[in-house]
Amino acid sequence: MTKEGQVLIEKPKESKAKNVGEKTETVEVFIMGKSYKVPAGLTIMKALEYAGYRYIRGCGCRAGFCGACSTIYRKEDEQKLGFDLACQKVVEDNMYLVQLPFVPASKAEYDIDKIVPKDSTIMGIYPEIARCVSCNTCTKSCPQDIEVMKYIQRAVRGDISKCAEISFDCIQCGLCAMRCPADIKHYHVSQLARRLRGKYLDTKSKNLASRLKEIENRKYDSEIEKLIKMDKNEIMDLYKNRKIEAEEEGEGGD
Repeated sequence: MTKEGQVLIEKPKESKAKNVGEKTETVEVFIMGKSYKVPAGLTIMKALEYAGYRYIRGCGCRAGFCGACSTIYRKEDEQKLGFDLACQKVVEDNMYLVQLPFVPASKAEYDIDKIVPKDSTIMGIYPEIARCVSCNTCTKSCPQDIEVMKYIQRAVRGDISKCAEISFDCIQCGLCAMRCPADIKHYHVSQLARRLRGKYLDTKSKNLASRLKEIENRKYDSEIEKLIKMDKNEIMDLYKNRKIEAEEEGEGGD
């Protein structure tokens, strides 16, 4: 029986893992404490599904962009915990897996239109960043290899633009916040920095205002509706044949 909030629900049918051929190289993984033999080379996500589980939440894009499939794992006889995304990390022998439904990290309430970006702005909204002890646990937990501690220190110093720049690839998985001894919500801090930079500080995005206006005027509604009705192959062909505009001189880089 499943409980509300579980990430996985076991299928009522027999696991495929019991039918692995002798010639297939396998590894042993432990899912919710139960042993399964799965083919080597699978990602954690595919291994879970191969073992007979299905995702009812926490699956997301399956491509490493959304951060929904946060995973904690530990290998046998190792004290250290591992942190990664289930859609990216390949299973290893004797790996014990735990899937996370979400990270319980409160987000501060603020009105971005009423904020005046100053050196003290982020500290005022997220004062807990002052508790950072520079242990670097957050950085070690990041599946994107972002220097999390570094951008938090930039936020402490009031450097909003640099905080936003360093954290640009954040996918909001929350693994950094889970491990922080100072209870800092790193990914919420970085989101605020990027919003402030995009709205008030970034002068490089010359086309941003006009594009936002087009969206507000629903210019792309018909195109989106057309995409929704397309089948997968049509969308894939459209993507492969897309025209990419040349980057304007002076935009996009440091």
